[in-house]
Amino acid sequence: MSWQLGAFAILGLALAAGFAWYERTRPDARIVALVATLAALAALGRIAFAALPNVKPTTDIVLISGYALGGAPGFVVGALAGLTSNFFFGQGPWTPWQMAAWGVTGLIGAGLATSTRGRIRRWPLALACALVGFAFAAVQDIGDWVTFSDHSGTQLGVYVGKGVGFDLIHAGGCLVFALAFGPALTRSIARFAQRLKVAWRTLDRAVVGGLLIACAVALAPPSARGAATPAGYLLASQNRDGGFGPAPGTASSGLYSGWVALGLAAAGRAPQTVSRGGASLLAYVRGSGAADVGAVERSILVLRAAGMPAGGLVARLEAAVRGDGSVQELVDHTSFAILALRAAGVAPSHRTIAWLVRQQNDDGGFGFALGAASDVDDTGSVLEALAGSPGAGRARGRAVAFVRGQQNRDGGFPAGAGGDSNAQSTAWAAQGLLAAGESGATVSRALAYLRALSAGDGHVRYSRDADQTPVWVTAQALMALARKPLPIVPAAPVVDHRAAPRAAVHLAPSAAAPHPLAVAGAIHLPREHKAPAPSPRTAARTRAPALIDLAGAAALATALLLAPVGAG
Repeated sequence: MSWQLGAFAILGLALAAGFAWYERTRPDARIVALVATLAALAALGRIAFAALPNVKPTTDIVLISGYALGGAPGFVVGALAGLTSNFFFGQGPWTPWQMAAWGVTGLIGAGLATSTRGRIRRWPLALACALVGFAFAAVQDIGDWVTFSDHSGTQLGVYVGKGVGFDLIHAGGCLVFALAFGPALTRSIARFAQRLKVAWRTLDRAVVGGLLIACAVALAPPSARGAATPAGYLLASQNRDGGFGPAPGTASSGLYSGWVALGLAAAGRAPQTVSRGGASLLAYVRGSGAADVGAVERSILVLRAAGMPAGGLVARLEAAVRGDGSVQELVDHTSFAILALRAAGVAPSHRTIAWLVRQQNDDGGFGFALGAASDVDDTGSVLEALAGSPGAGRARGRAVAFVRGQQNRDGGFPAGAGGDSNAQSTAWAAQGLLAAGESGATVSRALAYLRALSAGDGHVRYSRDADQTPVWVTAQALMALARKPLPIVPAAPVVDHRAAPRAAVHLAPSAAAPHPLAVAGAIHLPREHKAPAPSPRTAARTRAPALIDLAGAAALATALLLAPVGAG
């Protein structure tokens, strides 16, 4: 019964790791479902190749899961894959060894992501999978020696020596499987997890007071309160370092800050005029660096939207274009390379345009990478990239037909065919259609769907049933609501934010740039509203109308009166 106890002990470790991860991160339920799905996929991968001794994709799936999701989820995927797959192969004293080895494989994947900063190419990933695959098989040899022998050194040599051939076969299978699907699986898991990140925070007294004021403002008549807008929500979400996180109060990153800069630029706010505590959004984007080609492309788009030069980054991007015209053989990166070069005034090469056109699938859409199924997001960005390109008219027409065919009854668009509508996919669809010269009923319904997702504070929900990464979602939706496909032209005459007077970079709308409410396609509001309502965090710096002050005071008084009797 020792092996059963070992299996239960490792299962306990897997559950403990899972609970620790859940309590620390509080992931969306769909992330938990993703972990369970990956564990099932890893187990089924082992079962599907049962006819080929020791040739299994399970080790690769577990390592990549840890690489994309982190140590605790990776450990859970590996341990559960070992346990559940043995309901098919048979439980025995080998089960705890397999659970432990695959659990550690998930941890190694997380360590690999940390050491490579989340950027690894196909061959290095495949070699890592092969080395871990050999080590996994060697651990099983040691497990057999511990379980079935007299524990002598001679017997250890016998077990290890006999198993080397099988260990090499397992390592070779891991190498082949990783070369075949490693990068694609890594990107898919990472993109899915990124979309569903949710930040959980504890409310303090100031926030509770702010919520009371916000409730009073929301209950006041429309004429007595300021209008909450997507741009106003983004401005109120800026961190003290000048950047933005995926949600208000979360740590800033170059990814989210770049998209906010583009969203606000589309709404008429130049990134260099968006500042908090003396730190501007443009300065943060510049200082966050451009470690990968995607960040280079996004930074060029931001700098050009601000009317700033991007010469050094343009040279880096041009150097990343391969001989076949692609950027890393990815449709996504190649599309944005075209947009970034066009923003910088550089004409993309005919090879790059031709390569992108050749990636069109039979259904007229485009996928994320070579051979990937068509999706709305990437087809929309390709339409933006191909706008005005001579010789790409037929490809644009087919792509427009694909996007139109994906629109759901609610007016929104799904990420993949047949899925539920979401704000980001809808925004990419609308921008792609606008770039292609389409502005009819399809676009109008899409923008109406985005407006329907607008919350009371101005942010745009991800979908009717989900609300995550609100800053990111709102920024991308704002570009579509402003009817501004990429690349975004400078929003206002260039002002050097380092030399400008302090009044030129505060959060109130500048005189040089039109207010977001005045942009065509934004949420329709009365003309007399000149500025978005201040959030609790910026109210001290912005004069609120007298009626808002009265409503806030009334809310606080009501709360104090009702609190003693438990009704507040």
